[in-house]
Amino acid sequence: MRGILIVNKDKAMTSHDVVAILRRKLKIKRIGHTGTLDPNVTGVLPICIGNATRISEYIMHQGKSYDCTMEFGHATTSYDSDGEITESSDKVIFTKEEILRAFKHFTGEIMQSPPIYSAIKIKGKKLYEYARKDMDVEIPKRSVNIYGLELIELEGNKLRFNIDCSKGTYVRSLVHELALYLGTYAHMTSLVRTRVGRFYLDDCLSLSQIEEMSLADIESKLYSMEDSLYNLATIYIADDIEDRLNNGQKINIKSIKHQIKENDLGQIDYENIVVNVQGKFLGIGRIQDNILKMERVLKSD
Repeated sequence: MRGILIVNKDKAMTSHDVVAILRRKLKIKRIGHTGTLDPNVTGVLPICIGNATRISEYIMHQGKSYDCTMEFGHATTSYDSDGEITESSDKVIFTKEEILRAFKHFTGEIMQSPPIYSAIKIKGKKLYEYARKDMDVEIPKRSVNIYGLELIELEGNKLRFNIDCSKGTYVRSLVHELALYLGTYAHMTSLVRTRVGRFYLDDCLSLSQIEEMSLADIESKLYSMEDSLYNLATIYIADDIEDRLNNGQKINIKSIKHQIKENDLGQIDYENIVVNVQGKFLGIGRIQDNILKMERVLKSD
């Protein structure tokens, strides 16, 4: 069994919990998730099964979408409802225009500091380990991309919005920074991941559904590795060179019949390109100076 299973992660469950449950159900050890979701966050969690674990890092780099609810009035240590209140403000009511102006400010490439209560590692320790021991640590800012912010609902001191963003974005931090920009404090009260790459909530199975399914039914719900790598360009090769590539030979693409298709954004990254030989997914290769070399052979059955 190999492929990508799209799970709707339940609340109060870690990503590792999901992997453990699936290993037990599928009786397969080679299973991995594609990026940690905090226990209180629900939603889309792609799970790589079998040989597909070798492409998990490529799925991790795909864009994400979230449905977020925040509440104005209090900041907390963790930037969400689990933390202790650190700051308060009576400024909690805002107009739609004020919110949209703030959204515009935070759209695009921004510098962001992860929350102190997070799994980011600094000097070999996770940030929450410093926080629990009340130790000071300098948290470096990092660049993330906010592709879009859409207001869903604004009622009283509560704001609900959708965010499309890059890998590594901390929505809790965005909530905190958004409030500071508006001259107040806030914390996140709910977060649902609605998309990873091309996978949406509608593509998900809950763990309770999976528990009731046969292994054959579960396998029928797996997405192929090639379908999951839509963010990479593809070289389609007409010549029969599968064995040569599998054996590590380098191929001058000028000597073979081929076509290169851009990724979903109309881009071509020659450092990481999907290789398809005579209609068969072979894996991920690299093209440099017209020379194709396989980096990961992941051929399907």
